[in-house]
Amino acid sequence: MKLSRYGIHRVIGQTGVLPQAASQIDSTPTCYENELLIEVDTLNIDSASFHQIKEACNSNPSKMKEMILSIVKTQGKMQNPVTKSGGMLLGTVKEVGSQFSDQSLQVGTEIATLVSLSLTPLHIEEIISINLSNEQVKIKGQAILFDSGIYSVIPNDLSEKLVLAALDVAGAPAQVKKLAKPGQTVFIIGAAGKSGVLCAYQAKKNVGPNGRVIGLVNEESQRELLQSLGLCDDIILENALKSLDVYEKILELTNGQLADLTINVVNVQNTEMTAILSTKDHGIVYFFSMATSFTKAALGAEGVGKDLEMMIGNGYTKGHAEVTLNILRENKKLYDLFMKRYA
Repeated sequence: MKLSRYGIHRVIGQTGVLPQAASQIDSTPTCYENELLIEVDTLNIDSASFHQIKEACNSNPSKMKEMILSIVKTQGKMQNPVTKSGGMLLGTVKEVGSQFSDQSLQVGTEIATLVSLSLTPLHIEEIISINLSNEQVKIKGQAILFDSGIYSVIPNDLSEKLVLAALDVAGAPAQVKKLAKPGQTVFIIGAAGKSGVLCAYQAKKNVGPNGRVIGLVNEESQRELLQSLGLCDDIILENALKSLDVYEKILELTNGQLADLTINVVNVQNTEMTAILSTKDHGIVYFFSMATSFTKAALGAEGVGKDLEMMIGNGYTKGHAEVTLNILRENKKLYDLFMKRYA
């Protein structure tokens, strides 16, 4: 068998298909020469995926366990068949293949993978518990990291569960760091969520005193949370599905100027037009949510005559892990919030 650094050798029944797109991959917990074998402790399920599973199972943990086990058994990976998204994992290095690129990695090192569970071979022996509030699933099992895969060693100064939760969305605040400019108006849809608060902090840091960060939330408790964190200059309380209502409020807040940069991090479908309408011509819309439909976004922008740069969220950008963990080191309120929610 010819080994591939991208894991093509694990794909079952399809030729020339990468693991993420494959309908089934081999999850046998045996470490090939160019792979890393991980003893898995916790899965951090992608927010859109977890939300869908939770709704489908009426928030019943037993049924959710059955659904997750069925998905993994059928596909060899944790890729939600509805959202197509995965998540990431926390575990301990069990074996390092002799041809794996990083030979400095030691057995017993605790790591968080920075590639999606939607392409990661996963073998679950048992689901121990599901935390409905933080999207984390404690398991007994093993996973494979391909040679092309990226990971982060768990730092000594932060809780492992906090690191797992933060790194699951590390691409979002790191991309905001690249995109937000001084003096801009940044609009964050889903500003009180895990990725939302990190993006708001980074946006506020980037735009400076002459810029403005506006957050959208749909519950009063979320508005109160954002106010306590002091991350947004303005907070809109509205349903992200009500595109025209949100648009009218953004229009009023910005005196008709709209946002220079809109970040969409909600975990529900059909919010594409809310982001598009709220952004000025020649502005940027960054869709980090895995619930985003490229078709709806592309045709929707065309349909309302918006000349925008639209970006589909890439969970990876160089240095994203350090950028995100440093936010938690810099901001005590965010650190405390993540410790309360996820640690």
